[in-house]
Amino acid sequence: MDIRGIATFQTIVRTGSFQNAAKELQYAQSTVTTQIQNLEDSLGVKLLERGKKLRLTQAGEVFLEKADKLIRDFQDLQQTMTDLTDGEKGTVNIGIMEPTASYRIPALLKNFTSLYPNVEIHLKIHNSHMFNQMVSDGTVDFAICATPESGLGTTFDPLFVEEIVLLLPHDHPLAKKKRVYLNDLRNEQILLTNATCPFRRKLEISLHEHGGTPYRKIEIGNMAALKFYVQVQYGIAAVPKITVTPPPANTVLKTIENLDAGLITGLLVKKDTKLLSAAALKLSSYLKQELGMLAGSGAKQA
Repeated sequence: MDIRGIATFQTIVRTGSFQNAAKELQYAQSTVTTQIQNLEDSLGVKLLERGKKLRLTQAGEVFLEKADKLIRDFQDLQQTMTDLTDGEKGTVNIGIMEPTASYRIPALLKNFTSLYPNVEIHLKIHNSHMFNQMVSDGTVDFAICATPESGLGTTFDPLFVEEIVLLLPHDHPLAKKKRVYLNDLRNEQILLTNATCPFRRKLEISLHEHGGTPYRKIEIGNMAALKFYVQVQYGIAAVPKITVTPPPANTVLKTIENLDAGLITGLLVKKDTKLLSAAALKLSSYLKQELGMLAGSGAKQA
């Protein structure tokens, strides 16, 4: 069934004749006739009785009642396909690591959905080590995470550096030091996130490389909880600066002088971006632009 034939049928009924319909649609009258014949053939019924006065058959009256809905549904479908192609509509699954998920992404997603209200976003928050596989197997369309350990058919585009600082109880001996180095943390009780956390991995590797061992480790597991344990003097913690700005009551922030840089955070996508929907491409481009601006706004560079 040709949608143009349905539209032509509606025009014939409204204008009262094939000739008037052809004139309005700017078709040859033979084209109008052929379209109606093809429509009737596809339906297997006569819709119009030709004569001195054009008249709808019973089937034609029923079809006319449904024709408006058919046209509207087709137009809606066309618009949906256009929106999907243009990225104005669709569903996007994204993976975000902490602290980006809690501190940087909410306002950005709010702004994006105000621009594209028909794009539905599903957010998955995990540790970075999971995202390479999730992007590779399509569980998420893309991820904002730390540098992956391997490729797996993905590409990583660094965007900004998440600065790491030392959080101390205000009366801790290191709080009084003008400069703090990694070897100053030797024998300290250090609060750590879980073993797969890239912030923990970076800190522990740096401690081993710069004489910060041995130390006593206490695994808290949740990055957001670390500052509360520091507040009650349960230990000290190296944390993303954004999570403790301003510092909690009764705590002090210190730069670790020889911790060479913070954690590089970037966009992880499949190598073949043709596999991404237009909406996913639009959202990834938007986040890349907005988060990439952090590189020049005071964040340390690697």
